[in-house]
Amino acid sequence: MKEIKYHLAEDTIDKEDISQLIEWLKTNPRLTKGELTPAFEKKWSDWVGRKYSVFCNSGSSANLLMYYALLVSGVLKNKKVIVPSVGWATTIAPAIQFGFEPIMCEADKDTFGLDLEHLEKLLIEHNPSTVVMVQVLGVPHKMDELMALKEKYGFILLEDACASMGSSYKGRKVGTFGDMASFSLYFGHQLSTIEGGLVSTDNKVFNDVLLRIRSHGWGKDLNKEARNELIKKYDIDDFHSPFVFYDPGFNLRSTDLNAFLGIRQVDKIEWLIKRRRENHALYKELLGDYFYSQKYDKESIICSIHFGALAKDGEERRKIVKALEDNGIETRIFSAGNLGLHPFWFERYGKFSALMADRIHYTGFFLPQNPSLNENDIKFISSVVLESIK
Repeated sequence: MKEIKYHLAEDTIDKEDISQLIEWLKTNPRLTKGELTPAFEKKWSDWVGRKYSVFCNSGSSANLLMYYALLVSGVLKNKKVIVPSVGWATTIAPAIQFGFEPIMCEADKDTFGLDLEHLEKLLIEHNPSTVVMVQVLGVPHKMDELMALKEKYGFILLEDACASMGSSYKGRKVGTFGDMASFSLYFGHQLSTIEGGLVSTDNKVFNDVLLRIRSHGWGKDLNKEARNELIKKYDIDDFHSPFVFYDPGFNLRSTDLNAFLGIRQVDKIEWLIKRRRENHALYKELLGDYFYSQKYDKESIICSIHFGALAKDGEERRKIVKALEDNGIETRIFSAGNLGLHPFWFERYGKFSALMADRIHYTGFFLPQNPSLNENDIKFISSVVLESIK
């Protein structure tokens, strides 16, 4: 492959962020979790529109915390969970790790999220406690219809918005629909704290559980009222109270260094959304007549992490990939394709094959989409793709 001129992702941490970080480091601040972590959590909660957020060390850890919070809080009527066929391995992995019974759902032909017709059949057949959905690549799913199913069947909704920070559905921000929602702050995502993740919720019980299990299972991160309730419940003496472990937890904390960057990232999120939205719209305009890509409600704001499209078949995808690589343009398959065709799934549950999920798996590809790209960049990348299929 030639030298890469156009990367799929670029760091959103810029020179000014690094300069300010250096100045902050010169003050000899606390680097591990301290005052900046809750400040960042509040700043994100205020922007996205949720009561609570918990900052952790990755989006994958955020997903793991959501699943485990369900177990610890005791809200589940059973351990059956509907999971998406299109997403990321760590959207599903915690279900396997914690002994849930995962049931895979076909992908929607428009948004590539959960196919709602298949989902309802699974809800009727299995009566699961939980449904996990992905806002795929920053394209919001059909949330009116999905929330109607939630109301009808009474399941708990976990919303994986790891690749969708900044997107909105009919004026409502992605990550505000689920009982809990996860976000990723990894390099190249809409916002970055180098590594990092968030779980946001409006449910105080979930929030308090998340704070405990993120940090060993102790109660030190809870507010005074919540801590006192636990101390009273378990008759803990004052001397031992800071180091009592209420749950078998983890250590998935992030640091104040990462939180410092996160606070600065939220300050420029509107600009980042604008650039990604413009790039996505231009790709759609240039390639929409030639390739199948995600459809979405016209009132939605698309802050996509990459531009994904489907080739006519595997042979056409190979031609496109070769042309992109020959021109120094980074590409890859569409997300992980159909997760039901990966060994971590089929060695346990057998292969999951479905029309749309398989089509995404065998014909999907990504194009670079990040704020550093301008109109001419998008036009050039698109021209390479179009030339390859003539």
